[in-house]
Amino acid sequence: MPEGLSASEVGNEIAEHREHVEHADHADHAEHPAHVRRDRLISIIEALLLSIVALMAAWSGYSAAKWSTESSLSLSKASGARSDASADQIQATQIRTLDSVSFNAVEGAYVAHNAQLFNLTVKRLRAGYRPAFNAWIATHPLKNPNAPADPSDMPQYVIPQQKQAAVLTAQANALFSAGQSDAGTADKYVRLTVLLAAVLFLVGIGSRFPVRAARYGLITIAAGLLVVSVVQLLGLPGPPS
Repeated sequence: MPEGLSASEVGNEIAEHREHVEHADHADHAEHPAHVRRDRLISIIEALLLSIVALMAAWSGYSAAKWSTESSLSLSKASGARSDASADQIQATQIRTLDSVSFNAVEGAYVAHNAQLFNLTVKRLRAGYRPAFNAWIATHPLKNPNAPADPSDMPQYVIPQQKQAAVLTAQANALFSAGQSDAGTADKYVRLTVLLAAVLFLVGIGSRFPVRAARYGLITIAAGLLVVSVVQLLGLPGPPS
């Protein structure tokens, strides 16, 4: 993700600003001595604005890069968790299908009145399925119209992979939301550098204006934008550790 305004760009602007101001002050001192003191004060204000922009630009670029990295990590973890959840869900579906086939075999043996086959198919039930099957038998399903239709409707019927899939899916959703939030924070820092670039531009061209009123007006606008930038910066979270 682009980090926006760099500190080196601000440093170059400060150097150019200093050279231009020194030249302008020398020429102005020869022609209009009364304005020298006022112009020097404006030059100091311009240099101060550029220095603050340099510090804020460096911090904003660093923070944007850190939040962008944090967003990428969260989204990558979310993708991994979602893949694991999908694999567990597939296993859970396979286990549920196996249990259903096994139960149908037991039911078929019972309907055929084949006690030997019935006992054999019951023994072949999955170990995790037997508690639900035994609890279902205890409800007397042949006599009790309120009994569940089959053991899979019993609370004892638990597939660990299905529970794990649900947990991983929740984790993936949380990580994805965190990644989106981190990306939004990075974008806010990048937008902040746009304001700082505007301050840099206004101060840079203001020092080259021969009309003092225009120069003062540009500095005032730049100072206002800098105040807005500072307020936005204070409202943003710091870079992640």
